[in-house]
Amino acid sequence: MSTQPSTGSLQANAPCWCGSGRKYKRCHRNTEGRVHPGEISPMRLVPETIPRPSYADSGVVEHWDEPLVKTPEIIERMRHSGKIAAEVLRLAGEFLEPGKSTDEVDAYVHDLFIERGAYPSTLNYHGYPKSLCTSANEVICHGIPDSRIMLDGDIMNLDVTGFVGGVHGDTNATFCVGEVDQASRDLIRVTEECTWLGIEAVRPGRPVSDIGRAIEDHAKEHRYGVVKAFIGHGIGEQFHTDIQILHYYDSRSTLEMLPGMTFTIEPMITLGDWRHRMWDDGWTAVTADWQRTAQFEHTVLVTDDGVEVLTGGAGAVSSMAPWNR
Repeated sequence: MSTQPSTGSLQANAPCWCGSGRKYKRCHRNTEGRVHPGEISPMRLVPETIPRPSYADSGVVEHWDEPLVKTPEIIERMRHSGKIAAEVLRLAGEFLEPGKSTDEVDAYVHDLFIERGAYPSTLNYHGYPKSLCTSANEVICHGIPDSRIMLDGDIMNLDVTGFVGGVHGDTNATFCVGEVDQASRDLIRVTEECTWLGIEAVRPGRPVSDIGRAIEDHAKEHRYGVVKAFIGHGIGEQFHTDIQILHYYDSRSTLEMLPGMTFTIEPMITLGDWRHRMWDDGWTAVTADWQRTAQFEHTVLVTDDGVEVLTGGAGAVSSMAPWNR
């Protein structure tokens, strides 16, 4: 992703800076400050010694009926993969600064996973070309790392998933790049709160709609939007399984939470409208009104009496609910 050059002195009827030959007012004037696609570098290689998911070479994702309730052995492996993902996310967040490109972030995260014996799960998943998602400002999710230079005042969501021990661990967080305005900081704070309220709604015997209700109620209190098109998902030996976690209340979402279920909770909260647009790359989703958006994500396990956060705890970016820190 790239950001257009400064246009503060460009007159409306002057030729547009992009070289299209059109007047500035009829070309790029209405896109000032938005994120734009940059140059994408070649897909990075993973050593043959790293165990990889079935889609790693072909990009073809084969789906099978994975049990909703995991065995104790799989859960233990997921604790390990979740811990690795959480550590990579923390280190990636510390790496962010104005002047670096999101492609540099991708290279760094790629190496962090390899050093830990993990495959970066996003790499070649349905053909996705990079080792994490980098979503800046109005980008809701699935932004592709590229030549875009991070600017002072950006907010940046980093979404990382690692495949190790035959299972995936998935987590994300939104970070401030340099000095960020108060409205964006408030959005990030409330989004993290929404995530943890959703986590605290996880209880065996209850419908998954409880999660969406808790998230949506808190977002609405602050007059924020809740993105509806992208949801949480089951996870385990597959990156995405059949469990669907809505981040808004829907009475038809009646799946009962059972001990041993694993899934992600990852609300996307907006300063404005909840609707989205898609870029031509087929991956990048942006807010329809170009307002900023934030997201946090954890992989969770339903326990006999509540929930365990597999990507939380000591060393995680969002280690526990803000009101317990």
